[in-house]
Amino acid sequence: MTNQAILLTDGLLTTTDAKTAHGLIRGTERYTVVGVVDAPTAGQDAGTVLDGTTRNIPIYASVSEALAHLPAVSYAIVAVATNGGVLPTNMLADIKLCLQQGLSVVNGLHEFLNDKPDLVALAQQSGAQLIDVRRPKPRQELHFWTGEINQVTAPIIAIMGTDCALGKRTTTRLIREACERQAINAQMIYTGQTGWLQGVRYGFIFDSTLNDFVSGELEHALVSCWRETGADVLLIEGQASLRNPSGPCGSEFLVSGNARHVVLVHAPKRTYYDHLPAWGAIPSVESEIALIGCYGATVIALALNTEGCSREEAFAFQREYTERLGIPVLLPLEEGVDPILPTIHALTSMSHAH
Repeated sequence: MTNQAILLTDGLLTTTDAKTAHGLIRGTERYTVVGVVDAPTAGQDAGTVLDGTTRNIPIYASVSEALAHLPAVSYAIVAVATNGGVLPTNMLADIKLCLQQGLSVVNGLHEFLNDKPDLVALAQQSGAQLIDVRRPKPRQELHFWTGEINQVTAPIIAIMGTDCALGKRTTTRLIREACERQAINAQMIYTGQTGWLQGVRYGFIFDSTLNDFVSGELEHALVSCWRETGADVLLIEGQASLRNPSGPCGSEFLVSGNARHVVLVHAPKRTYYDHLPAWGAIPSVESEIALIGCYGATVIALALNTEGCSREEAFAFQREYTERLGIPVLLPLEEGVDPILPTIHALTSMSHAH
């Protein structure tokens, strides 16, 4: 078995539904991504399609075309995150084809492949595995909140957003990498299936954890990570947003995870939650910062998702928010996240002094 994988995106690669694929194209320690199956963008490089950076990951029109060009693939990853975690119907045929060819299929959706007898039979015939990343842990493996989080002396930073699918996980990963380059031991806590797929060691899958144990699983991940890695700083990948009505989320990070610091991700050109007017308008960044302040946490930086912006507009928004808020305003994809490093240095040296 190699760890070489192809990504299945069902033609959604250029949409936010393929954010799992986007994360894996940007980087993963668990798999080596060698190709993407996405008919509308076939023939191009996946990195170029994603953000203009060539990553030598070719896109193929079909599974059979991909496997004809890529001899040593062991995994096919269902690389979409749809509303409600439903498996796109067209994808079943792709999954069957992969199983017939002996590829193990990794699935991050709420709809489990192991619940489909025809797929289980195909996997058994070819010796492939069906890996359902989001399958909830058995009850006896879950942790209840204990208060041990209060023993953690390293600063805890939650990367939160004003909406879903904004780049919270990508921003978290970029901050972790920037810290590493400065010899700061930053550890990331994953809270979604893509973080696990990217090879992050500590975390849990928030939205498939029984609600009573969310706070305890979060605490357990933070405390174990801090004790076992001696982290200088802990970075929690956020989920959804405090006020998105389809899945309000984030108070757990501030209250149960004791995150006293927040990097807030915001898309200046996005007006409504999930782009849907019926879901309501996204409040101002100032009101989100005030709400986070009510929880006893401080927003230490704003990161901008510049969807729909020209390069000039992106930098204009950066200047505008810097003047409005007086905190570092990051453009993670345009220029990285280094401006936050002095703040993190200050937080870690304060915690070491204690």
